[in-house]
Amino acid sequence: MIKFKSLRYKNFLSSGNVFTEISLNKDKTTLVVGQNGAGKSTMLDAISFGLFGKAHRNINKAQLINSINNKGCLVEVEFSIGNHQYKVCRGIKPNVFEIWKNGDMINQSSHSKEYQKILEQNILKLNHKSFHQVVVLGSSSFIPFMQLPGGVRREVIEDLLDINVFSKMNIILKERNAQLKDNLKQIDYNIDIVKTKIESQKKYIRDIAALTEENRKDYESRIQASQNLVDELQAENSELSLGLDESVSEAEQRMGLLQDRKQSLLLRGQDRQSTIRDLETRITFFQENEVCPVCDQTISDGHKHEILRATEGDRDRRKAEIKQIGTEGQGVESEIEQQTGLLSTLRDRVHKLTANTKEISKLQATISDYRSHIEKEIGTDLTEARTDLAKFEDNRSDQLENKMKISEEFNYNAVIVEMLKDTGIKTKIIKQYLPVMNKLVNQYLQVLDFFVHFHLDESFQEVIRSRHRDEFTYDSFSEGEKQRIDLALLFTWRQVAKMKNSVSTNLLLLDETFDSSLDHDGVENLLKILYTLGEDTNVFVISHKGEILDGKFNHKIEFVKEKNFSKMKNSVQANELVL
Repeated sequence: MIKFKSLRYKNFLSSGNVFTEISLNKDKTTLVVGQNGAGKSTMLDAISFGLFGKAHRNINKAQLINSINNKGCLVEVEFSIGNHQYKVCRGIKPNVFEIWKNGDMINQSSHSKEYQKILEQNILKLNHKSFHQVVVLGSSSFIPFMQLPGGVRREVIEDLLDINVFSKMNIILKERNAQLKDNLKQIDYNIDIVKTKIESQKKYIRDIAALTEENRKDYESRIQASQNLVDELQAENSELSLGLDESVSEAEQRMGLLQDRKQSLLLRGQDRQSTIRDLETRITFFQENEVCPVCDQTISDGHKHEILRATEGDRDRRKAEIKQIGTEGQGVESEIEQQTGLLSTLRDRVHKLTANTKEISKLQATISDYRSHIEKEIGTDLTEARTDLAKFEDNRSDQLENKMKISEEFNYNAVIVEMLKDTGIKTKIIKQYLPVMNKLVNQYLQVLDFFVHFHLDESFQEVIRSRHRDEFTYDSFSEGEKQRIDLALLFTWRQVAKMKNSVSTNLLLLDETFDSSLDHDGVENLLKILYTLGEDTNVFVISHKGEILDGKFNHKIEFVKEKNFSKMKNSVQANELVL
């Protein structure tokens, strides 16, 4: 059981640079009062920040430090578990996070997240969500159990029943099985390798045993046949290569000259065509014009005819030249076509020569392999080869035996993983406790004068029936009725935790629970429940309606705001209260 003893904080939210100290186990019931904004709920945020590094309300870390002093924020929470005394110190500017056990600080991990895991998993054995389901019922950012998603509801119940260890075991087993699966893959790979080696070795031994003089002659015959092919190809290559380089060079040179000549003829033809176009333009001008456009003088008929005769003669000569160029071009094209055929024939010889050369290389490699095989097989010790085979077979036997062991462990773990799933052992345990939980919830609902039948199923979905057996859900009710359900669940979780001794604690914090949706009867009934709690429970009720609750608690704390700082005004014992 976690017994919270004291809370100290300074420069936290609206508190100043002087420690605010609150004893958490001195009185059975304590009323915390004050005006809105006086700092009543600061103790909730301080406890939550001290234990889990985040506030109870939706406040980010940077906003937790007092905005006036802006440094020295520090929260200290002291509690005991069994015979061990703990103190958690957490601060901002400077950053502080220390866990003390029996006066000695626990070695801090290299990362604050790992250090926090030590606090939550090894010491408190509850997380932020579970803490606020068992310890706190608030009206701010607190999310009641009935408003949590199904998965989160399950996490809370598992924490309460202390069966989340099965989830951790499941994770460990899955990781171990993943490693075993990798080991099996590696063993299968090794077995395949050894199997290949054994088959190769057996073939190798068979080849050695079968290598006789007849085999030798067979290989020598293959070598000779290959060598004959090599000789034939080399002879063919000699014929193909005879004068080949010179022929290819001459053919390519001749082709180049022909291409140059063809290009020259094309250029000459284009030049003549251009000249003819200019002459045609000149002829057209003199045929259509009587006056010179430059000097505006009349062109005489004699002069015009003379010019036209000379120009037309020049044009006809150019056309004759073009015809001659065309004739020459046809001859060049014919020669190019012949030269192209010659080059194609020469390239075929080159390709054939190349193919023969590759085939010669391949045959020579085959001859080398044949000769190497004969030399190797003849010089091999058959006894040594059989010894190596025996080693390979022993290795395979060892690998198979190891595979059987790992496979058996993997199968056992797979069965255990199935048992550790949500549908396995945990479900059976939860089934045993669900009737108890439902019974307790309904008992507390009756005390709170809310006469409905509440039932949680195995997936933690609610079924709520009225006296007339009409079926409802949580959201069907008013805020006051919802709060009665939330209270009943809170006390149920605490009772279950106490029965299991899992996350049982002396501390119960009710933040403005009496100020929200409870009517007069609801307040009286809730007080009845608080009075019936055991002596080992310390209840803090935070309220801004102290006049209604005065005289109903063993102890009273009042917070006030002075000069923008929150502080405790007084702490009054029950015998000092006005009844």
